[in-house]
Amino acid sequence: MYRLSVDCLPHVLSFLHYVNISFNYSRFRSEISSKERRIKMKALILVGGFGTRLRPLTLSFPKPLVDFANKPMILHQIEALKAVGVDEVVLAINYQPEVMLNFLKDFEAKLEIKITCSQETEPMGTAGPLALARDKLVDGSGEPFFVLNSDVISEYPLKEMIEFHKAHGGEASIMVTKVDEPSKYGVVVMDETTGKVEKFVEKPKLFVGNKINAGIYLLNPSVLDKIELRPTSIEKETFPKIAAAQGLYAMVLPGFWMDIGQPRDYITGLRLYLDSLRKKSPAKLTTGAHIVGNVLVDETAKIGEGCLIGPDVAIGPGCVVESGVRLSRCTVMRGARIKKHACISSSIIGWHSTVGQWARIENMTILGEDVHVCDEIYTNGGVVLPHKEIKSNILKPEIVM
Repeated sequence: MYRLSVDCLPHVLSFLHYVNISFNYSRFRSEISSKERRIKMKALILVGGFGTRLRPLTLSFPKPLVDFANKPMILHQIEALKAVGVDEVVLAINYQPEVMLNFLKDFEAKLEIKITCSQETEPMGTAGPLALARDKLVDGSGEPFFVLNSDVISEYPLKEMIEFHKAHGGEASIMVTKVDEPSKYGVVVMDETTGKVEKFVEKPKLFVGNKINAGIYLLNPSVLDKIELRPTSIEKETFPKIAAAQGLYAMVLPGFWMDIGQPRDYITGLRLYLDSLRKKSPAKLTTGAHIVGNVLVDETAKIGEGCLIGPDVAIGPGCVVESGVRLSRCTVMRGARIKKHACISSSIIGWHSTVGQWARIENMTILGEDVHVCDEIYTNGGVVLPHKEIKSNILKPEIVM
């Protein structure tokens, strides 16, 4: 047994004091690190209203739940947000919020992300919904939040956007994308070096630039102080104010971009998405002797003998494609059946629909849910509402009610 002399006591106490400080400091740093790890971000997705441009598909489901590349449009965005640390997504919506939340409940648990709705009683434009959802977006952390337009599909370079936002130190960041014909859009005039936005020019007659708003934003909470609770436009009212105060910066979006809110753009967006998948995750695409170009086939779908599928085709869960079928530039949604030797191009086949033997579907034909096209029928640009049976040819684009 060891004994300490009285003379050693001050040294021992000093040592214990040092150990205690070191321990407390380590615990303090650990708590700080833990708190840093716990800092999460929020996002608002502008869902909007009735999705009339995508009818008849939106007669069965709200637009964000319409399948794109074999999963709901909005799920592409939610997964991208989750990947950069967003732990709560607010859906700004004025149409069927119950349907939306019930449908997304399973994904909420699977992705471990909170999904809530901010419901509008009247259309609030693109800025009003931010003011309406203020209490859901501001939590005192001072962290910026994302705002996305639900119609936009892209590679979602959100990590790069966070870094860009931190680097410039401004109040708001927007993504812009280059277009060939800027006269159709509102053009963002910006400093090419710093990204600082100078002004917005709506549908310019003379060339002032070729970059347009891509519908993806990262905003400091202070931006909400500039938005009144009324129907208002973030593009025409809020952003010009921030730009005038030198606080708005634009990042050029790398990769593809498409607003898929109408059928023709939906089909174009699918081509761009599959092309991006080819470059980034080629293993997700389907391969085989019957495949041409970029094709995405759900593992539960069944493909018959002698088919030729592609390019730019998505075939959803539970679909049955019988022998000798030809598919190109089209989407076949969940539970649909394409019978022997049918030919489909540049069209969308809705959920649980059937296309008969030797039928020919082309030129942006859109079949709603549970539509049945009889054998040997030709449809040229027909837009068919849900639960219909097509027994005669559709020779020119028309709506079948």
